Amino acid sequence: MRDVLRLSVPLALWLAGFSGVYALQGLTCSRHWPEDLPARPALLVGWALAVLLQAVLLWLISRDPSPSRFVQGTSLALAAVSLLAAAWTSMPVALTSTCL
Repeated sequence: MRDVLRLSVPLALWLAGFSGVYALQGLTCSRHWPEDLPARPALLVGWALAVLLQAVLLWLISRDPSPSRFVQGTSLALAAVSLLAAAWTSMPVALTSTCL
């Protein structure tokens, strides 16, 4: 069961972070977002949180190796790629214009 989690959690966490950052971006562009609250800091915090969670997951996977070399190597690769994906795919929301 732990091996299944090692292989599935990195991509699931990336998907949750990606969805959360873009949902926050949609919320900041809606009429429900308070006008006196700037959107950019909220988006930067969401982006940083998504990247930080991926980095912590990569660290946890590397600190607790799996008995299977295949699972350990694959889970480390998935966690590293998910960390890069979290940084890259959410960067436009955090660094470009908020609402067009």
